[in-house]
Amino acid sequence: MADPADRTDMRLIAADKVEGVSVYNTAGEKLGSVGNIFIDKLSGQAEFATLAFGGMLGMGEKHYPLPWSVLTYDTGQDGFVVDLDKETLQGAPGYDNDRLYEPNYAWREEVAGYYGATA
Repeated sequence: MADPADRTDMRLIAADKVEGVSVYNTAGEKLGSVGNIFIDKLSGQAEFATLAFGGMLGMGEKHYPLPWSVLTYDTGQDGFVVDLDKETLQGAPGYDNDRLYEPNYAWREEVAGYYGATA
């Protein structure tokens, strides 16, 4: 029997199934894939997803937090779509993995401001 989480007609997806899902821009270019999701513990809402982009064989790779509100799931692409081109993404706030887990998540305001989202 097929895993229900793999069905594209379902609105909910388990967090572990989102990791590795491709992220494309509106031109259909693959920008990377979802690395992690940050969920607000009090509201239960997803706030950010990280996009792994750049580097070689995992070395020097930066992680770009994207506000969840800029991601749209496209069943035809079987992935998320963002209205960004590679140049805009390269100019976005990106961090090494350790900085993402600093206790105060100080990057939230910077990232939200860059994309015009609320943090």
